[in-house]
Amino acid sequence: MTAPTSNKLSEIKFLTVAEVAAVMRVSRMTVYRLVHANELASVRVGRSFRVPEHAVHTYLRGAFTEAG
Repeated sequence: MTAPTSNKLSEIKFLTVAEVAAVMRVSRMTVYRLVHANELASVRVGRSFRVPEHAVHTYLRGAFTEAG
C-alpha cells in the first residue's frame, strides 16, 4: 500500500503497533504479522514501526468487504 500523494507528510497521523492493535482489537503480534506480510503499510523508525492511520482504515475497509 502506498501513502496518498495529496496529503502532506506533516498531516499524516502515525500510530504505534500497540495503538493499531487497540483500534483493530487484535494482538500486537497480529499487527506485526500484517506489517511483515506487507498487508498493512508501515514506516520503520529505528527498531519500531509506525502505521499511517489511513492505512488501518483502508485495511479494515478491505477486510470488511471481503468478509461480507
